[in-house]
Amino acid sequence: MTPHSSTTSASSSSSTSSRQPGALPLAGIRVIELSHMVMGPTCGMILGDLGAEVIKVEPPRGDSTRRLLGTGAGFFRTFNRNKKSVALDLDSEAGLAALKQLVDSADVFVENFKPGRMASLGLDYATLRERNPKLIYVSHKGFLNGPYEHRLALDEVVQMMAGLAYMTGPVGRPLRAGSSVNDIMGGMFGAIGVLAALHERHASGRGKEVQSALFENCVLLCAQHMQQFAATGVAAAPMPERISAWAVYDVFTLAHGEQMFIAATGDAQWRALCAILERDDLLADARLATNNDRVLARGWLLQTLGESLSRLDGATLVPLFERNHIPFASITKPEELFEDPHLNASGGLVPLTLEDGSETAMPLLPISIDGARLGPRRPIARIGEHTVDVLRELGFDDARIAELGGDMQARPRAAA
Repeated sequence: MTPHSSTTSASSSSSTSSRQPGALPLAGIRVIELSHMVMGPTCGMILGDLGAEVIKVEPPRGDSTRRLLGTGAGFFRTFNRNKKSVALDLDSEAGLAALKQLVDSADVFVENFKPGRMASLGLDYATLRERNPKLIYVSHKGFLNGPYEHRLALDEVVQMMAGLAYMTGPVGRPLRAGSSVNDIMGGMFGAIGVLAALHERHASGRGKEVQSALFENCVLLCAQHMQQFAATGVAAAPMPERISAWAVYDVFTLAHGEQMFIAATGDAQWRALCAILERDDLLADARLATNNDRVLARGWLLQTLGESLSRLDGATLVPLFERNHIPFASITKPEELFEDPHLNASGGLVPLTLEDGSETAMPLLPISIDGARLGPRRPIARIGEHTVDVLRELGFDDARIAELGGDMQARPRAAA
């Protein structure tokens, strides 16, 4: 599947839903999302993929994330599928009143703005629960309550604070992970909190406030290293410097400069690897009898294995490794995933229609329910595309919609 195909009709991206029998788990749940960038939109996307009606409220010019360049160019399309768009000016009394009326109709409210912003608009949890006691309010923050709670945070900030950057780079060179891991996982934990609160609401009839935070999320990612120190008294070394628990657990350079990660974590895998490489001499070497022996010999062992592997290519090794259950992975660039045979054959990449009518192949949530994947049911919304329909449903007449600027958002989506 190619990254982009020609302009298509708006309905094409909804074809995935035909493979999903019956109602989706969150059908009938209304979510109002007031968020930008990655963390809050990820939460809204997950809830939308699970079947909720997600209404994204944007400024009249649209979420600024739509206009990011460079590393942010893919943010909006990645985390904003299965959402409607309503454009409201929250700096106006009319726009703010319309949003509050919309929240009155909601089950869930999602936000990820800086500390104090929601309270300044009268959109904090204490205020909104008076209007809608059943509302589940999920805030995506930099830090949970405590001394840091008023700080601004970014994924990079918390990776530095919580040990992840230290564990990723070599000593003295902290290095952030190459993706927005905390933003994405923070949105995921926000969605988990929403699901728990929805379940409890069945019994209590009342909503809850849910908070998810970047720093605490990243601390969880590093908890295993904290506990390694607690259990052994020895601090965990950064990934490039650490002593592996397994002797063969590294990236090797194959023929023609190709790179591949290869592991042999048990004796059966070690024997199979030696057989594939025709290295009976290593099997007969008493210094390599057990995994622990091989760990102690890792310096010279990896070098000699590398010499054997440098004469072979991936096309030769892959079927042999698969047949012998040896863990391996070619070193893949993100852009190469569009052509990944597993993703394409398994339905993990599907066409998503963008706001301009073009298509892109988009990875889905990494789950299936009764064997079905949760695909796009609607294209990426244009700014304010659903303003008129949503406000009319709330009882707004055309004059009031026009006052809010909604008539400017009513143009139909162009067909191919």
